[in-house]
Amino acid sequence: MCGQNVIRSVVAEQLARHYFGRSLYVASAGVRPGENDPFVAAVLDEIGLGVGKHRPHTLEDLEDLNFDLIVTLAPEAHHAALDLTDRYPVDVEYWPTMDPTLAAGGSREQTLEAYRAMRDTLDTRIRDRFRYAGKARV
Repeated sequence: MCGQNVIRSVVAEQLARHYFGRSLYVASAGVRPGENDPFVAAVLDEIGLGVGKHRPHTLEDLEDLNFDLIVTLAPEAHHAALDLTDRYPVDVEYWPTMDPTLAAGGSREQTLEAYRAMRDTLDTRIRDRFRYAGKARV
């Protein structure tokens, strides 16, 4: 879960689906609505993944689903997820993850580098947290 479900949470969702398939139910959401980000598609495509038919979801879109764990990637998402723990028995973990739109430079390549760094950080974190022992990435 992140701010708008257009960058960090989308990348995390696609990486987790790639590594764990159906053995782990994964869905992503944001605190606010947003629009798909083309740089996300580009950095996922570089490693053989894609966004598929992803449409940004808000937390309310997923609120009726039962989750054991919510991983938050941004402060506002973390606060929103903690508010849910008053109503639902769910664990919340905060993984502070840089927003690549804030770290990106002026050129396309600098922007892609910021997105790649975010993708690679999430890749390592997901594999470590859920003990993925298989081959790294595609």
